[in-house]
Amino acid sequence: MSSNTSAANGTKFIFITGGVTSSLGKGILAASLANLMQARGLRVLMQKLDPYLNVDSGTMSPYEHGECYVTEDGLETDLDLGHYERFTGRCTSRHSCATAGSIYQSVIGQERKGHFLGKTVQLVPHITEEIKRRIYALAASEKSDAIIVEVGGSVGDMEALPFIEAIRQMRYVHLPDQCISIHLTLVPFLKAAQEIKTKPTQHAVRLLQAAGIHPDVLVCRTERPLSVAIRQKIALLCNVPQQAVIEAQDVDSIYEVPLHMQAEKLDVQVLQKLNLKPVHRLDMTAWQRFVERLKSPKKTLRIGMVGKYTALPDADRSVSEALVHAGVRCNVRVVLEPISAEDTSERGCANLNAVDALIVVGGFGERGVAGKVEAIRHARTHKLPMLGICLGLQCAAIEFAQNVLQLQGAASMEHVPDAAHPVVVLSETQHAVTQKGGSTRLGASSCRLTPGSKAHQAYQADQVVERHRHRYEFNRVYTESFAKAGWFVSGVDAQDGIVEIIELKNHPWFVCTQFHPEFNSSPLRPHPLFVALLEATCSLRSNAFR
Repeated sequence: MSSNTSAANGTKFIFITGGVTSSLGKGILAASLANLMQARGLRVLMQKLDPYLNVDSGTMSPYEHGECYVTEDGLETDLDLGHYERFTGRCTSRHSCATAGSIYQSVIGQERKGHFLGKTVQLVPHITEEIKRRIYALAASEKSDAIIVEVGGSVGDMEALPFIEAIRQMRYVHLPDQCISIHLTLVPFLKAAQEIKTKPTQHAVRLLQAAGIHPDVLVCRTERPLSVAIRQKIALLCNVPQQAVIEAQDVDSIYEVPLHMQAEKLDVQVLQKLNLKPVHRLDMTAWQRFVERLKSPKKTLRIGMVGKYTALPDADRSVSEALVHAGVRCNVRVVLEPISAEDTSERGCANLNAVDALIVVGGFGERGVAGKVEAIRHARTHKLPMLGICLGLQCAAIEFAQNVLQLQGAASMEHVPDAAHPVVVLSETQHAVTQKGGSTRLGASSCRLTPGSKAHQAYQADQVVERHRHRYEFNRVYTESFAKAGWFVSGVDAQDGIVEIIELKNHPWFVCTQFHPEFNSSPLRPHPLFVALLEATCSLRSNAFR
C-alpha cells in the first residue's frame, strides 16, 4: 500500500477515462461535472494525466496537440486546463497536469541518483507509484472535497496502460465511496442502417474491465437521443445501473454541456456514489443566463484573427473562447474569421476588408511574421480596432519601426534560433526593436497601468496580474522615439518595467499586450480587453451608420 494515501485526507477521487476514440470531450465533461459540483458549494480540484512522452506542451506544435495553455505558476500544459479554468472560474497549477514524459523523467532522475538502492526500475511499481504521487500531491496542495482526474487518450492505448493501472491500484486501496470511475464512450448512429449502435461502448467497457476497472458511470456521446430501450441494453451488457447511463448528446455550444449534464443528473449520481453531501442546493442561474444570452445576441460582429495556425480551431482556443465570453457581455454574436498570416503576406490585405476588428495572435518562429506585420499596418492605417497578443505586440513594434519611424535596419529581419522556441527579431546589428530575454518568461506577473489609457479604462484598475509566454520583448531604448511618433506605453511590469501594453494615440482602439489576456477570461468574468475591443467596434459601427 502506498504511503501517499495519507495525503488524500478524506478527499474523494473521480477518474474520467475515454473509450473508442479520442476527442470525445473528456475535458469538457470533467469541467462540466466540476461546474455542477461547485454550484452545490463543493470545492473541486482538477487534474489532467497525459500519456504523451513530451515533458510538457511547450515544444509541441499546436497542429499536433492544440493550444499550449499556461498556468499562473508557469507550466506549459494541455488546452484542457483552459476548459477547467473557464468552467470553474478557478486557477489550476503545475500540480494540475502530469505527462508520461515528466513522470518517466522523474523516475529516471531518481534512479540515476541511486534512490532505488539497486532495485530494477519497472513500470510497476515505480512508474505507477509516481503517477499516484502526482495525484496525491494535488490532494495535499489544497483542501478540497473531490478531485476530478482526466486521463488523456483512450483506454487500450499502449501509453495509457500505466495510468489505468495506477487508477486500479487506487481503487483497490481506497474505500468504494472514495474513488469512482466515469467512462466516456461513443454511441454512434449509422445512417445506412438508421440505427444507434451500442457495440463500440460494450467493447470499450470490456477493455476497461480487462484492466481491472469497472466503471461506475457511463457517459454516452451521441448524435441522437438515447431511448429507454437503448439505455437498458447498455446498462445490462455493461453491468451498470440504468440511471448511471448518461446521455451526452451533441450541443451547439460547449457551455450548454453543464446544463445538459444537470438534466441527466450526472452530478446526482456522482454525489450518491461518493456519499458526498452538497453544501447548498444547486444554483445554475448565472450559467443559464449566460447560455440564454449566448443564443440570442442583438448584433453580429466579424472579427478577423491573424495567425499562423488558423487551419486548426484548437490552436488558439482560449482566444476564440474569450471572444465568446466578451460577445455575451456585449450582447453580440462574434463571427470569427481565421486569417492565415502567410496568406496576408502573399496576397496583401484584401481579406481584411470584410472584418469589423482584428486580433493578431502569438506564435513562435519566423513563418507568418511578415503577414502579421502587414495586417497590423492595415489596422493602423485604416483605423481598424485591433488587439495584438504577445508576438502581436512585437510585430506591431516592427511595423511601427518600418513604416512610421522608417528605421533602416527595421526592414531586415533575422532568424535567431533557439532549441525550444525559435523566434524572429529585427536585426540586432542596427535598429533592433525587440530584444531577447534571459529565458522564456512563463506564468503570472503584475502589470502597472497608466491612468487615462484605454487599458486603464478597460480594466478599471491601477494594477493587474496577467500570464506570459514569450522570450523576446520590446527594447526600451526606443521608447522615447516611438512615443514622439504616437506610440504610447500604457502598461509596464510592476517589478522591472518591461513594456507590457502599448497603444496608438491617434487611433480608435489599438492595444497590444506582451502577455496573454485570453488565459484569464471565463464565461462569467469576460476579460476586460476583449470586452473593450468589442465595445469600441460596436461604437464605430454605430457611428458609421448615423
